[in-house]
Amino acid sequence: MASKRTLVLASGNTGKLREFNQLLEPLGLDVRPQAAFDVPEVEETGLTFVENALLKAREASRVSGLPALADDSGLEVDALGGQPGIYSARYGGEPKSDARNNAKLLEALSAVPDGQRSGRYWCVLVYLRHAEDPVPLIVQRSWEGEVLAQPRGEGGFGYDPLFWLPDQGMSVAELPADTKNRLSHRGRALQALVSALRETVSA
Repeated sequence: MASKRTLVLASGNTGKLREFNQLLEPLGLDVRPQAAFDVPEVEETGLTFVENALLKAREASRVSGLPALADDSGLEVDALGGQPGIYSARYGGEPKSDARNNAKLLEALSAVPDGQRSGRYWCVLVYLRHAEDPVPLIVQRSWEGEVLAQPRGEGGFGYDPLFWLPDQGMSVAELPADTKNRLSHRGRALQALVSALRETVSA
């Protein structure tokens, strides 16, 4: 591809930005954060990951005038009836804090024994060619695991130090970055989006 094309990411999360750039660079896409275009954060009033991702993508595309990619993701814990779910990023209150989110999750699960702490990460990705795109590309993927009683590992972000992968024998925060990109809910959702994006960005 002759030159990179800019895509605005409807997020200010530096961890997500880094992951998206690693995964989309081969497509010739330069993923830029919405802050670079003075896109304000929208109120996530949706009741599902899909609704919130659409809200974020439309606003980012409207303000920037560029194609937009939005991710809405979170952790669903069975013992907590699906919480924190769509509220994962702000579970511990405002301003958003990974440390407070993790502390609140550990407290909520303090009486739940090992073997009953199952859960999954969910990721919904929405790609819009423009703000009024009537046919957004939408994909979703999940990643099964268990919630640890104490954090392990220094990598990743969000709930990664608490999310244990039995088949890997380690937490997400202990995974090498390339392995995480291959196995994760977000990485697999992005791979599912790539084939559709390939036509769009090369048109």
